[in-house]
Amino acid sequence: MRDPGADLWALDEVHFQQHGSRCRMWVPPETRDPVLYHHPTRRSVGYFGAVRLREGTLFYRRGSGRFHGQSFWEFLQALQAASATPGRRVVVISDNAKYHRARLHLPWREQQAPAFELSFLPPYSPELNPIERVWKLTRRLCLHNRYFGFLESVIDAVEYQFHQWTDGNETLRRLCAII
Repeated sequence: MRDPGADLWALDEVHFQQHGSRCRMWVPPETRDPVLYHHPTRRSVGYFGAVRLREGTLFYRRGSGRFHGQSFWEFLQALQAASATPGRRVVVISDNAKYHRARLHLPWREQQAPAFELSFLPPYSPELNPIERVWKLTRRLCLHNRYFGFLESVIDAVEYQFHQWTDGNETLRRLCAII
């Protein structure tokens, strides 16, 4: 992060379920406890996302189905095009998902290096990836204690929040700060 010639991005995927989630909330003692309905389905929508740690800029794309090598490669190409700045290299932190290391896009990744490179975290250490905090905040702001009758409602809520974070902002910068 201290190198002015490099941009550090954290990358990961996430699924947001239509089922929603419940969490504790304060209710005045004079009112009855609320009944929170949830949709009886496990339908979900997936997103690829990356956050630029220096400014807190979020870059995301909705997945078209399951995550696999081809969809990840398409996201990497879009991220590379969006993050390219003349005279600066881009380093992307990623976990060790199998499709992140796919042979399908290995020649492309080698061709892009050193201007655009993927750096992998140790196995089984999601707590080291700063974007995991973004997913947690998104769930808390958009999905907790809400009923979504349609998957499109989940998409609208999540993408509305993501759109607010596409320009650099202090919230994500501080949330993803590496000290």
